[in-house]
Amino acid sequence: MIFGLFGKRANRRSPVDTLFGRVAEASRLPALYIDGGIPDSFEGRFESLTLHVLLVLRRLRELPPPAADLAQEFIDACFAYLELGFRNGGISDVAVPKKMKKIGQMFYGRVQAYEAALAAPGLEALAEALGRNACAPEAAPALAAYARAAQEALATADLDGIMNRDNLFPAFSAREVAHDA
Repeated sequence: MIFGLFGKRANRRSPVDTLFGRVAEASRLPALYIDGGIPDSFEGRFESLTLHVLLVLRRLRELPPPAADLAQEFIDACFAYLELGFRNGGISDVAVPKKMKKIGQMFYGRVQAYEAALAAPGLEALAEALGRNACAPEAAPALAAYARAAQEALATADLDGIMNRDNLFPAFSAREVAHDA
């Protein structure tokens, strides 16, 4: 009987967990760190994850129900992932809530900054926000162009597309951005 509790049902991932896994994987693409100027550190990976989560979250909020409910589940999956990372990294059970509070403040601070920058025309405000938080300032224009291209690609996706599309984000290429500038 106890084995039934941890059998196949416990191993199945929910669609939101699967979506979050695809977003997290996209946030770890080597080009973002090699050419995009994002530091390959815990902080850099958090910044990349935050940017990618925000882009999907923005689109989910624009879609009709049940997208808003899925958006909340998506955020919950993100924070569960971050909490698990702390626990697997050896952070004590007593310190995890403090770390999570700080991560939450950082996440929502970035969300506010990037939301305002994404609402502004062009890339200047977005590059400034990304250069301040996520990457080396000299790499910020390329990362801003990538984020804007991702925003445009997501704008064409309906809920089914977001939940099932293999590639939610465009390929990152600093060379293409430099060439287009």
